[in-house]
Amino acid sequence: MTPNIPISILELAIITQDSDASGTLQKTTAIAQLADSLGYNRFWLAEHHNMPHVASSATVVLIGYIASKTEHIRVGSGGIMLPNHAPLIIAEQFGTLETLYPNRIDLGLGRAPGTDGLTAQAIRKDFFEQSQRFPQNVAALQEFFSVENAGAKVRAFPAEGIKVPIWILGSSMDSAALAAAKGLPYAFAGHFAPKQMVQAFEFYRNNFQPSEFLDQPKIMACVNAIAADTDAQAERLSTSLTQMFLNLIRNDRKPLQPPLDSLDGLMSEEEHFHVNQMTSCSFVGSKKKLETELKQFIKYTRIDELMITSPIFDHQEKLKSIQLMKEVIDDMK
Repeated sequence: MTPNIPISILELAIITQDSDASGTLQKTTAIAQLADSLGYNRFWLAEHHNMPHVASSATVVLIGYIASKTEHIRVGSGGIMLPNHAPLIIAEQFGTLETLYPNRIDLGLGRAPGTDGLTAQAIRKDFFEQSQRFPQNVAALQEFFSVENAGAKVRAFPAEGIKVPIWILGSSMDSAALAAAKGLPYAFAGHFAPKQMVQAFEFYRNNFQPSEFLDQPKIMACVNAIAADTDAQAERLSTSLTQMFLNLIRNDRKPLQPPLDSLDGLMSEEEHFHVNQMTSCSFVGSKKKLETELKQFIKYTRIDELMITSPIFDHQEKLKSIQLMKEVIDDMK
C-alpha cells in the first residue's frame, strides 16, 4: 500500500518562446490558483538572477503577490539563496509575509547563488565567503525569528516570535547533513540533480537530530512531472523539458521551446548522456503509467511529500497536467 502523501508545486516561472515576463507572471498566478482549488499543499518559487527567460528574480515580491491571489495553499521559496542576502533582511521580509498571510508561508533556503559567478559578485561582493557561512547564517536567521532575541541589540520586526517553517534545500550530502543536524525538514532538487538523492535521504534519516521544529525526519523530493491523456502526448510535451536542459548544457540562453515531434539528431552522444543524467528523475505519461511509476518511487525513497515542476510549453496543457497529477496522487491506495 502506498501512503497518500501531499503533492506540491515548484514553479520556475520560465518564459516561453511566445511570451514575455508579464504574460508569464499572469500564467504563474493562474497555475497557483488552480493548484489552490485542487488542494495542492504548497506553491514554491525559486530565486534566479541574470536569466532573461526566468521571471522569478524578485522572489519575495512574487511570493507576496501569489499569496494575495490564493486562499489556502502554502506559498514559499524553493528557495531563497541565503548567501545573496543578510539574514536580518530575510527575517524581516518573511516575518512580514507571515503576518500578512498567517500559517501560509514557507521559507526554503539554498546556498547556491541561483546565477553565474559574475552576477553573484554583483549581488554581493563577499558571496563566496557567505556561501561558506551558510550554516551560521541559517542559525542567525533562526535567532531573529526567536522570542529569545528580544533582549538583543539587533532585532527583526515583525519576525520576532513568528513561526515560519524553514526548509533546507539541496542537491548534495552537505545540505542533508545540515538539515539533519539542525532538525529541519529537507527538500531535494531531484528535478535537475538527482544523482545523490537517495543517498542524501538515507544520510538525513540516519543522522537526524530532533529539534523544537521537528521530532522526526521530514523529506520532500522535487521531480519533473508531465501528464497527459496518453503516454505519447506526454512524451511529446516533454521534449520542451529536454530542450531546456540541452540549452542549459550548451549555455544557450533561450526561452522555453515548443515541443518537437522527434528528438532525432538534436544532440550529440555526450549531450544526450548529460541531459539524461539531469532529467533521470522525471515522470512522463498518462495517469495509469504515472501512478505505477510514482508508487514505486514513493515506496523506494520513503518521502513524506512530493513536489513537482512541469516545464510545459502550452499553458493549457500545463494546467491539464497539474490537474491530472493531483488525480494520480489522490487515486493512490
